[in-house]
Parts: sequence; C-alpha cells; structure tokens
Amino acid sequence: MREVELAGKFYEDEYKDSVLYAQLAKGERDSELKREFLRLSNIESKHAKFWHDFLESRGAEVQRVKVGKLSFLSIKLLRRLLGPGAVASLLEMGENSAVEKYFEFLTAFRLSENERKALSEVIVDELEHEHFFAEAKKRFHTDNIRDFVLGMNDGLVELLGAVTGLSAVYVNSPRIVGISGLIVGVAGALSMAIGAFISVRSQRQVNESVQKRMEVLFKVSPGRAKEELLERLGESGMPGEIAEEVAEKLSLNHDALMRLLIGGERQENEVRSALYTGLAYILGVSFPVLPYFLFSSSLVALPFSVALAGAALAGVAILISVLSGISIRTKVTEMVATGLGAAFLSYLFGRLMEGVFHISAL
Repeated sequence: MREVELAGKFYEDEYKDSVLYAQLAKGERDSELKREFLRLSNIESKHAKFWHDFLESRGAEVQRVKVGKLSFLSIKLLRRLLGPGAVASLLEMGENSAVEKYFEFLTAFRLSENERKALSEVIVDELEHEHFFAEAKKRFHTDNIRDFVLGMNDGLVELLGAVTGLSAVYVNSPRIVGISGLIVGVAGALSMAIGAFISVRSQRQVNESVQKRMEVLFKVSPGRAKEELLERLGESGMPGEIAEEVAEKLSLNHDALMRLLIGGERQENEVRSALYTGLAYILGVSFPVLPYFLFSSSLVALPFSVALAGAALAGVAILISVLSGISIRTKVTEMVATGLGAAFLSYLFGRLMEGVFHISAL
C-alpha cells in the first residue's frame, strides 16, 4: 500500500533526523543551540515512534534504519566553514519539506481519529522547528552568508569568462592573462563591495525614515494606529468582529502596537555586507586565475582553469541551494552550464578579436 510505503520513508527520515540532531548537539559549543538540538532530537524520536507504531498497526515489517555518516560529516563541515546559520538554513529546508509531505498524507489517506490527532501534533512540531531555524538564521547573519556565496559566484563567472577570452589572444603569455585577471578581479571586488555597502545602507536609511514618520503619526493620532491595525488584520483574512476586538485590546498597549505596525526587524550591517561580498568575489577570482601562473601556455592552463571554476561553481550552487531551499541538482546544472557556456562564448570572442587585430604575439 502507498500509505505504508510513505510511512516507512517518514519513519526512516525522522529516525535519521533524531540521530543527526543528537550528533550536532555533541559537537556544538553554543549553549543555546546545543540545548535546542537536544530538544529537537527528542521530538524527532517521538515522531519516529509515531510512524513506527503506524507501520506496526498496518501489519508492516519495520526495517532497521542504517544511518550513513556522509550526510553527518557534510553538515558538520558546513558548520565549520560557514557557521551555524548555514546549518540552520539546511535543516529548515528539511522541515519545510516534512510539513508539506505530512499534510498531504493527512489529507490523502483514511486515518483513525487518534492517528489524525497525533499526525496533526507532529505537523505542529515541525512548524515550530521552522520558527526556531528562522530565528537562528537571523541570529547568525545568514543574509551575510548569502552575500558571500553570491559574491563568490559573480567572481567565478565573470573572471572565468575574462581569462578564457584572453587565453585565445595571449596564447603564449599566460602570465599576462593571469595578471589581467587579477586586475579585473580586484576592480570587480571593489565595485561589488561598494555596491553592497550603498545598497544596504540606503535600504536601512529608508526603513528608518519610514519608521520615524510612522512613530510621529501614531503618537500624534493614536486612532490612526488602530485603523492601520484593523486594515492589516482584515487583509490577513481575520473576520471583522474578531479584528475589531483584537485591535481594541492592542490599542491599549502602545508599545506592543508600535512594534506590531512598525516592526522590529534587525537591519543588515552595511560594512559587514560589503566585506563579505568583496572578499568572496576575490576568492571566486582565484579559481580561474591560478592556473595561468603555473603553466607556460595559456592553452594548457585553460582546461585547468575551467575545471577549477566548474568545481567551485558546483560547490557554490550547492550552498545556494542549501540557503534557498531549492533543488540541488537543478541549481548545480544551471550554474555550471551557464558559467561554462559564458566561458566558451568568451573564448570564441577572443579568437575573433585575435583574428581581426592579429594581437596574439603581444
């Protein structure tokens, strides 16, 4: 039966997650994260028992779960390289997937009343997991990790295209290709860092300006704040009578009302964003440029440059997938194909320039 097959997969996933969280807790130095990982391990163990009992009630044989070490090592490596924010993003992606699958199971199959109630509680637990991981991402500056990953991606793609095109022109002068690549890379890193600084700073200034204007408006006209809250509650789909009652009660607590309407979101730091972006761009530049300082011919260095950049692009694609919650296979294929495709077109353009201007001997 389909429901037994799915339940077996859910049991395996929950069991593995329980072990994973326990392992993460063992090596975690942050006391709050350590405590949360242990709590999550216990909850996932409870979920695994639910699916175990579900399978037994259907007369199905419960297979012993083998926990592979590769996924654990990968997550621990990610924790060391990019910190707990990246791990939180990866684990949150898994929780999102679990909620969707469990809800589909709940609505698609005939379950007993006790099973429906227990599965609903499991879904609530998974939604609470999502909240924890979302808070962890804010706490550990996952946005800056995203700056780092995207900055590195830009450096890889742009410089791979540049050095590939130059290889067709300076066939016998790989150092010129490498030095040119470094110059372009440093200029690009400065440009990206300044752009990130201005963008984040401008957005923060706009947000602060809006908040100050709203604070003045609500202090001068408290009734306007209640009207604004009523409008937002109505837009969320809350029935009118309930919205009116909630707005009336909240209007008595000025501070809570202000936080709800204006928001207390943590603003990004423009200096940190600029540093992450700029340094990541330089790191991305190093992969396609390095081979041109190691070989005597640009055509010999070129395949090594492409291979290094392709491997790095695949790694960046995996990290973007982890941070964004999208398909790893799709993102790797997309980024590697577009990056190498741009390099190939750049090489053809370089060959065209060499043929038109006859500058390969320079």
